[in-house]
Amino acid sequence: MDYPNDQAPGAPVRSGIPEHGRVPKYYAVKARIAALLADLGEGSPIPTERDLSERFDAARETVRQALRELVLEGRLRRQGRGTVVAGPKLAQPLSLASYTEGVRRQGRTPGRALVGLDRFPCPAPLAAETGLSRGEPVWHLERVLLADDERVGLESTYVPVARVPRLDADFTPDSSFYAYLDRQGISFGDADERIETVLATPREALLIGTPPALPMLLVHRVSRATDGLPLERVRTLYRGDRFSFTAHLKG
Repeated sequence: MDYPNDQAPGAPVRSGIPEHGRVPKYYAVKARIAALLADLGEGSPIPTERDLSERFDAARETVRQALRELVLEGRLRRQGRGTVVAGPKLAQPLSLASYTEGVRRQGRTPGRALVGLDRFPCPAPLAAETGLSRGEPVWHLERVLLADDERVGLESTYVPVARVPRLDADFTPDSSFYAYLDRQGISFGDADERIETVLATPREALLIGTPPALPMLLVHRVSRATDGLPLERVRTLYRGDRFSFTAHLKG
């Protein structure tokens, strides 16, 4: 099989063209629009649907479908009533490093906006998943994740009150929770993590500021401290159009 000499590593094989050679019209238009993006640069507005329709001799609905896919892939983003070229995705490492560290490494400014901090008895499902005792007091900390003031995710953390009894008094909600734990002399031992794709609920989409149809990356994490006892249970939604995940593997 022949491949273009200039095909980038990681690109779809043969640019995604099926072996039978019949390419859906919207995909051909999508490929041609994508080729424009590098020349336009991040934040630049793209031509209108009407202009693109005339340029590529395609129906408006065909152009609209191509643009929808590029938005879902994070290549474009909606801005006001128009559409502009999106910046590169944030690459979040799969490690015990915090969200704050991951975003800062990419030259972005991390932040969090508090949604709520509540205390309640540990319910049975949470106890079964983490090894906490049913009914023991736990904190629930919910925050919107920010990168350069752009809402990019939603983080929900459950932690035993016994670990951080003064969380409601000592913790600054827009700061790193992991840095706070470190100041309390609490160190991570290990964690189990699971990633899946989901759609946000109407409430989650409203908090993150995205359409409900935008795919999300959902990360579940159950962490233990160095003493082997439960430390936290985290449920984090990341915008699928703004994030990718990285991991370094060794044999």
